[in-house]
Amino acid sequence: MPAPRLWMCALLLFFCLPVLAQKPEIPIGVSADFRGASKFLGIELYRGSMAYLDAVNDAGGVNGRKIKLFTLNDGYNPGPAITNTIQLVEREKVFLLFDYVGTPTVTRVLPLLKIYKNQNVFLFFPFTGAQPQRDPPYSDFAFNLRTSYRQETAGLVDNFVKIGRKRVAVFYQADAYGRSGWEGVRLALSKYNLEIVAEATYRRGATFSDSLKQQVDHLRSANADAVISIGTYAPCAAFIRDARDAGWDVPIANVSFVGSAFLLNLLAEEEKKSTRNYTANLINTEILPNFDDVSLPAVKEFHELMDRYNPSAPEGFGAATKDEFKYNYVSFEGFLNAKLLVEILKRAGNPPDRAKIRSAVASIHDFDLGIKTPVSFGADKNQGMDAVYFNFVENYRLVPITDWERWRK
Repeated sequence: MPAPRLWMCALLLFFCLPVLAQKPEIPIGVSADFRGASKFLGIELYRGSMAYLDAVNDAGGVNGRKIKLFTLNDGYNPGPAITNTIQLVEREKVFLLFDYVGTPTVTRVLPLLKIYKNQNVFLFFPFTGAQPQRDPPYSDFAFNLRTSYRQETAGLVDNFVKIGRKRVAVFYQADAYGRSGWEGVRLALSKYNLEIVAEATYRRGATFSDSLKQQVDHLRSANADAVISIGTYAPCAAFIRDARDAGWDVPIANVSFVGSAFLLNLLAEEEKKSTRNYTANLINTEILPNFDDVSLPAVKEFHELMDRYNPSAPEGFGAATKDEFKYNYVSFEGFLNAKLLVEILKRAGNPPDRAKIRSAVASIHDFDLGIKTPVSFGADKNQGMDAVYFNFVENYRLVPITDWERWRK
């Protein structure tokens, strides 16, 4: 071979070898609301996950493979969630599904996972505490990190009953999410031979500008002495506003899915236009310790990586969240979701093998995420944590409840 041709081959090999040596990415599929009425939930879960994944990718990824999230918007609606899932599995060939948001979307996607069972397609850590993905037949195809709505609502009922507030009403979203929380309240009350005294619903997609006075009047007329809300931040904030405007000051509790930071922001802005205190007697359950408690290793790491990377919303889905919401419960949950996912991918082989995912998850026992609550799975256990944290609002911040007596009837 002539010398010039030898030199050209050598140069091609020199420049091409690094490319050939690169390992493929691990594609992960995400369907969530990034544009609709609950977009901050999808955006913040994504941002928290990306803060951790960016750090992992900068360090070389998982066994040399970087993780790439494919994000699609479903607007918190079942139809698009189904379409997105089919696209992610069949066109994008994602390795697994991750960070889905909401019961109405997740419950409709679960039958698809059963259809894809021979391909070992699994859904990891959806942002919902509903039962369908925790119970057969779909518990075989989904893994949950967060505590269930039944556990959150049971904790609220137990504490309300202890302080004499036994006439519990429920305000909830009229879909699978709301009914899941409603069922949790019903079951918890039945232990005390009590029933829900009244219930009122709102349509999914309701906004803060909507009037919920009719729902307030209905629950108040039943002489309820506590309300448990199963909804998203905008309509739940509207319900609280209308209740307080009507002079009804009973304790109102929300479950973790509400998006507490965004609910409090709406109420704080409303207070600027009024003399009323919209956050008095407001209670929230959370499934994680406080996202500002930097004495916890995971919280400290969360703050550091959110500061370093400051992830934006997924490309094409608008601007990043305001700076005052850089740290919140939703983004912290996304961060821990990603941290645990990376550990599972490491245990699923090199390269990661879908057929090894189930055994990789089952091998997680008393795993330390850095929040003093160990995470455990097993052959018959697809939920990693069971903790419930109770908070009330003080100076527009969530503060742990140490004594429920302040709300004794």
